[in-house]
Amino acid sequence: MPMHPAAPDDRNGLIDAFDNTVRAIIDLGYSCRDEDFDLETECPGWTVKDQIAHIVGAEKSFSGMPRPQLTVPDYPHLRSDFARFVEVDVEARRGVTGRDVVAELAEFHPRRVAELRASDADVDTVIGGFFGPDTTFGEHLHRRIVDAWVHEQDLRAALDRPGNLDSASAAVFTADILAALPRIASRVAAIGPGHAVVLDVTGPVVARGGVRICVGEDGKPYGEALFSGQDRPEGDEQLDVTSVHLTTDALTRRAAGRRPAEQIRYTATGDEEIARKLLDALVVVTH
Repeated sequence: MPMHPAAPDDRNGLIDAFDNTVRAIIDLGYSCRDEDFDLETECPGWTVKDQIAHIVGAEKSFSGMPRPQLTVPDYPHLRSDFARFVEVDVEARRGVTGRDVVAELAEFHPRRVAELRASDADVDTVIGGFFGPDTTFGEHLHRRIVDAWVHEQDLRAALDRPGNLDSASAAVFTADILAALPRIASRVAAIGPGHAVVLDVTGPVVARGGVRICVGEDGKPYGEALFSGQDRPEGDEQLDVTSVHLTTDALTRRAAGRRPAEQIRYTATGDEEIARKLLDALVVVTH
């Protein structure tokens, strides 16, 4: 089943998606009243202002600008070295007003997008990995789109201003979740062989991904994608199929780890226990 709208896969389409999402964050920031910047969001420990501070700090770092040098307090929401690393950009702006943080992002973002567009890199070009191993330019853009779009939705939830759920960034996020589904179902959710699971995203981004759990030559389970055009002929094995149906918004809130499975709206056909195992394992965004 083709995704609608389709996720961009070329460099210009990916840059456009990133640009549109960050511009949406800027617009949300400019629409805030002073007290709105202090609203808590579904990203643990972060306010509306902190979300925007993270985006501007991350983009300045990725463009090669020096990161702030400071000590981050032991906040309760910091549970890993990566979280502490990310927190530096937020901590550096805690004494800055929300409006000034928005203005900083609005001033810097056009320069950042111009840098991306001027780059000679194509989606398959290998570039240095900011957090470790080398990556490709396309993978880097995917990560920045997913990060920015999840935080945009955090802002919209906190400010009660829903929107952009049919955007190119929403499609990129959904496509990335479906691409990770074989690993999630077989390794994280530990759904056993003989079962298949289907994730049915009902909109505004409409998409469907499925996984058949198989056993490899090493005796370990692995996920084999369904609807790939290379499925096995029907009837070669008996499968118990469980389908989970949920909206683009519910998928985002769950896969970003913002809400537990019991707090999102979904329906399941098939084995309810397997549906919950899949949803409990579906988190793919760490901050």
